[in-house]
Amino acid sequence: MKKCIFLAFACLLGATATHAQDEVETTVETDVVSQYVWRGLDLGQTSLQPTLGISYKGLSLSAWSSVGLTNANDPREIDLTLGYTISGLNISITDYWVTGGLDPENRYLRYNAHSTNHVFEANIGYDFGPLSLQWYTNFAGNDGLTRKDKRAYSSYVEANVPFKLGGCNWLATLGAVPFNTDYYDADGFIINNVSLRADRDIKITDSFSIPVFGQVSVNPSSEHAYFVFGFKLKAF
Repeated sequence: MKKCIFLAFACLLGATATHAQDEVETTVETDVVSQYVWRGLDLGQTSLQPTLGISYKGLSLSAWSSVGLTNANDPREIDLTLGYTISGLNISITDYWVTGGLDPENRYLRYNAHSTNHVFEANIGYDFGPLSLQWYTNFAGNDGLTRKDKRAYSSYVEANVPFKLGGCNWLATLGAVPFNTDYYDADGFIINNVSLRADRDIKITDSFSIPVFGQVSVNPSSEHAYFVFGFKLKAF
C-alpha cells in the first residue's frame, strides 16, 4: 500500500513538472538605466529599455528596445530575438535596428543590403554552470568592414562567471573581439569588455520588491570606464 501511494505521489510530481515545462511564459518588463553601455561601448545616456517576450519549451521570441530619456540625440533601438535553449546549449538570431545607420530616414522596413539600419547576428553559447561562454557573429545587414573594405562578419566572444556574495547576485564578464572590424573599432584582436555587476531585490512591501543593479565596466581597448546603475519594473 505504501509503495502504491509513493508511486502515485511520484507520478503526480512528474505530471506537475511536465505541466510547468509545457506552460507558455510571458515577460513584460522594463529597465531604467543611468547609461546605456553595451559590450564596452557607450551607446547613450539615461535610457528606458522595455522587453516583451514569450517562451515555450526552450523556444523564445522577444522584443527589446532602448530610448534615451535625457538626450534627444541618443539612438533609438529595437531588437528582435528568436532563441532556443536545451540543457546548457543556447542558440539565437537577433535583428538589431538602430537609428543613425545607412538609412538617413531611419525607416524600419528598409532591408536593402546597402541602405539598411538592421544588423543580423547569430549566437551560440553554452552554460557550464560556474562559467558560460557565448559567441556572436554578424552575418547580414549593416555590418562593419575590414581594412580591405570587405564585410567583416564582426564577432564578439564573452565569458561570464556568476557568483553570490554579500546577499547579491554577481556577474563577472570578460569580452573580446577576435579580429579586425570597424563595427567594434578593432584593428585586430582586442579585449573590449571587463565588467562586474551586482543585482539585488529591494523590498518595498511584503509582496512587492524592485530589482536594482550596479555595474562597473572597463574597455581596455578604448581605455574608457563606465559605472551604470539601473532598476527593473515588471508588469507580471
